[in-house]
Amino acid sequence: MTQATGMGGRADPYAPGQDTTSGKVFTVTGQDWDSVVAGIDSDAEERVVVNMGPQHPSTHGVLRLVLELDGETVTECRCGIGYLHTGIEKNMEYRNWIQGVTFCTRMDYLSNFHYETAYSLAVERLLDIEHDIPEKATVMRVLLMEVNRISSHLVAIATGGMEIGALTVMTIGFREREICLDLFELITGLRMNNAFIRPGGVAQDLPPGTLDKVDEFVALMRKRLPEYASLCNANAIFKARLVDVGYLDLAGCLALGVTGPVLRSTGYDWDLRKKQPYCGYQDYDFDVVTRNTADAYGRFRIRLDEMWESLRIIEQCAQRLQALEGAPFMIGDKKIAWPSQLAVGSDGIGNSLDHIRHIMGESMEALIHHFKLVTEGFRVPTGQAYTPIESPRGELGCHLVSDGGTRPYRAHFRDPSFTNLQAAPAMCEGGQIADVVVAVASLDPVMGGVDR
Repeated sequence: MTQATGMGGRADPYAPGQDTTSGKVFTVTGQDWDSVVAGIDSDAEERVVVNMGPQHPSTHGVLRLVLELDGETVTECRCGIGYLHTGIEKNMEYRNWIQGVTFCTRMDYLSNFHYETAYSLAVERLLDIEHDIPEKATVMRVLLMEVNRISSHLVAIATGGMEIGALTVMTIGFREREICLDLFELITGLRMNNAFIRPGGVAQDLPPGTLDKVDEFVALMRKRLPEYASLCNANAIFKARLVDVGYLDLAGCLALGVTGPVLRSTGYDWDLRKKQPYCGYQDYDFDVVTRNTADAYGRFRIRLDEMWESLRIIEQCAQRLQALEGAPFMIGDKKIAWPSQLAVGSDGIGNSLDHIRHIMGESMEALIHHFKLVTEGFRVPTGQAYTPIESPRGELGCHLVSDGGTRPYRAHFRDPSFTNLQAAPAMCEGGQIADVVVAVASLDPVMGGVDR
């Protein structure tokens, strides 16, 4: 039986005694805390285990982090995933090749166009039509991917800033992202989950006035991006939270398969747009941004600098598209090109009236072909293909297997968020609990891609 005591050893009437079944009992009378805790560390048998998440205001998405703590120091970090599982890859096996686009665009919901491109490139490789894709479609893909890269990096910087208390960075980050989404809506009709890049090309041509809006977008972003540098680059508080936090060197990145800004923060200039070009990236003038700090601050600076490089690529895309006015944007093979060669109807989602008149009133063969192409889809020769591209988070790969039918036999994505997330323990263990938030934010994982 123990009795709490106050100053002078008198019994405290407001703290009744209680039975103690095991362990040491400490009677603290005030101003002697140091003497009480002096011998605890050596005798402690268990450490504190804390669950951060799966829904937590300071973690990216629906992620659970199981942290073992020794005071404020993280001694062990384990990632718990699967809370957002959607079964997208399995569902793709039950849809035709065109419908697969509508699934993969929902994985990493911050870089939709990169997933659509990786998937479409894999289907095109299986069909052996890689060299038949119209130039305009390829340039439009690059344009959309680079605007998407900017919007994704903006969210990474904005949410990372919000999680450490830099609220101004968050508000201006989402302000600029709205401009990117407005451009997506103009070109594709949707802000997210666009399903615009499809096997054989893109869904439809650029609407009138798009290139003028692209020029306005580039000019505005060149004015807005310096605000991030002035707010953060030399900010003493910002640097104190990020510098030397979440350290992961080149050897660690290579051992764990980490790619993207995290890998480039070690000084290694690995970027698939340069190393293994696709979509004609070898014809664009841009630089691969690296730093040698291998910490969260370097990753922030890389993402900021990469947005400038994306603006350079977007300008080059706009110049090329001006010379491609009226050029085809979908492969000419009508057994593959659906419904991309059609104009959007007055309802914004249907087929053009001209095409409806054609298939319903002029050509029974066109109607039959249209019906079969929509309901069954086209057949893809037996084989498998893997197409890697550089997403905002690193190497994104699409592996497709065909058994010769109208649906994928197997579809699997090498998602950079999933691969990079396994670096979280290496970044966090040995550091402070407050630094866990910064380390995970510097990875910028999107749980839709992790739990696909």
